[in-house]
Amino acid sequence: MTRYLALDAFRGITIALMILVNTPGTWSHVYAPLLHADWNGATPTDLVFPFFLFIIGSAMFFSFKKSHFAASPEQFRKIIKRGFIMFFIGFMLNIIPFTANVEDWRIMGILQRIGIAYTVAACLVLTLNRTGIFIASAVILLAYWVLLLSVGESALTIDGNIIRQLDLAVLGANHMYNMRGVAFEPEGLLSTIPAVVNMLLGFELTRYLTRIEDKKNSVVRLTLIGGLAIGLGVLWNLVLPINKSLWTPSYVIYSTGFACLLLAAFIWLIDIMKQVKLAEPLLVYGTNPLFVYVLSFLVVTLYLNINIGDTSMYAWLYMQLNGVFSPKLASFIFAFSHVVFFWFVSLKLYQRKIFIKI
Repeated sequence: MTRYLALDAFRGITIALMILVNTPGTWSHVYAPLLHADWNGATPTDLVFPFFLFIIGSAMFFSFKKSHFAASPEQFRKIIKRGFIMFFIGFMLNIIPFTANVEDWRIMGILQRIGIAYTVAACLVLTLNRTGIFIASAVILLAYWVLLLSVGESALTIDGNIIRQLDLAVLGANHMYNMRGVAFEPEGLLSTIPAVVNMLLGFELTRYLTRIEDKKNSVVRLTLIGGLAIGLGVLWNLVLPINKSLWTPSYVIYSTGFACLLLAAFIWLIDIMKQVKLAEPLLVYGTNPLFVYVLSFLVVTLYLNINIGDTSMYAWLYMQLNGVFSPKLASFIFAFSHVVFFWFVSLKLYQRKIFIKI
């Protein structure tokens, strides 16, 4: 089986990008590529979350290969336990520091989506063969497309889509995210279903790569697959918009295409050109991804709940930078400094061979 350092670097840059786009000095001043699309369309920031799902699918392949993809009751118990832990951690991050009323606690979120998608995807890869996984992926995307359009003319609007309707019925408006003054959950229950496909494609592309002995050949094939996926996503966009908030099937294919291209670039740089030193920071960043992501979230929460004078520590730190740099540059430096800080945290854990897993 061929091993690629590029996969580890891909994981690292995904975590770094998640921290970068989630931690601007102020949301009022952010460079456009570091913001999500307003509704339809996709910016570079809109690719980060599906990249993370893709790399989890990739990691699943190596994890389950150790047990020869055994679909045992014990394995399924581990999967469900791991998925529940991720969901629970995400939910706790939503309600810390416990100052909001119980009736206003947000239930869903990024880790919650990952936990659910992981549980479903992991069970599928252990019970289906490769053909079955591709068929299941196609069925999920096509069925979800039909569901999206089943509510008529308002199907793709922020207030009329079926995702919001289901979340309102199951979760309630007070337990949902508020987007532009509307109770809408970007990590909704129904829209988590197509996110499973991002993981499944990450799993299958990793299985495909590890069977290719010639890494130069893998770069060519990944580039072709990525280009075709992006092209298909763009064509699909003509009838079903690329939309992260709705997690449309066109968005799934489009984002997976870019994941293939980025992975191909890393394989060329690291595994073929042997520029490992350039990738070492990313390799370090990818060793404790879940822990670093949670820690970054907790640090931001701490900033927001410590006051310096009449403002939060978060705002105060940004203002110090804004006194020297332009608003957008100060906001970017604030975010990038946290990327660097959490890299040092990852480095210290890596040097001590501490790998925190669930």
